[in-house]
Amino acid sequence: MADLLSKAKQKITPSWHDILSPEFSKSYFTNLEKFLFEEYSSNKKIYPPPSNIFRSFSSPEFHEVKVIILGQDPYHSEKTANGLAFSVDEGKKIPPSLVNIFKELSNDLNTGLPESGCLELWAQQGVLLLNTVLTVQSGVPESHKGVGWEQFTLFVLKQISDNLMNCVFMFWGAKAQRYADLVDSTKHLILSAAHPSPLSAHKGFFGCRHFSRANRYLADMNRDTIKWDIICKDSRQYGMEFE
Repeated sequence: MADLLSKAKQKITPSWHDILSPEFSKSYFTNLEKFLFEEYSSNKKIYPPPSNIFRSFSSPEFHEVKVIILGQDPYHSEKTANGLAFSVDEGKKIPPSLVNIFKELSNDLNTGLPESGCLELWAQQGVLLLNTVLTVQSGVPESHKGVGWEQFTLFVLKQISDNLMNCVFMFWGAKAQRYADLVDSTKHLILSAAHPSPLSAHKGFFGCRHFSRANRYLADMNRDTIKWDIICKDSRQYGMEFE
C-alpha cells in the first residue's frame, strides 16, 4: 500500500507537490495513511483505486486554479469514483447528482446535455474538483469521515484562499458550506447553493446559475473564463444512459 500511495503521489503536479509535501509528513496524515493501508488491504472494497486518490491534484496546477467545486466523499457504488469530485469515467452511467448538475448547466448556459460524465476537460481549464473526503468504502457513504481527510481539505482550501487571487469557490450543500469561512471573500467569489442531490436540488440548486456567475466574475477579473459546455452535446443523439 505504501508503494501504491507513493505512485499516487507521483501523479501530483509539481506546484501542488511543493505545497502538499509538508502536509504529508504531519502526524495526522501519517495516521491517515495507516488507516488507508488497513482499509485497502482488507476484504473491503475502497474507492477510488489508490492510483486515483490524488487525481484532483494532477490538473490543474496550483497557480492555474480558477474555480473550486467542493464535493463530499467519492461515489460509493462500484467502479464509479474516479478521483475527481462529481466526475465519472467515460462510458459510465451518470449519477443522479451529476445529472442535476448538467441540468442546471444546460438551463444556465442554454446548452445541450453532456454526452459524458467525465469532467477532466473542466479540470484542464482550471476547475479544481475536490472532495472533502478523498476515499470511501463501497456502499457505505461517509465511511472515511473523521479519519483525517477533512483536515487535509482545510489545508488545501486555505492555501488557495491565502495565496491565489480572484478564484470562484462553489459550495453546494450544508456540509460544503461549512468550509466557506476559510475563504477570504475580499479576494475571491463565494457561491453557495443547495446540494445537487435529487433530495435537495429543488431547494435552491436549480436556478443558482453558478456557471454563468463564475464566468462573469472571471471575466471582470480579466481571467480566462471556463468553457463549461466543452463536454456538452445533445445527449439524445448519443443514447446516453442516465441512472
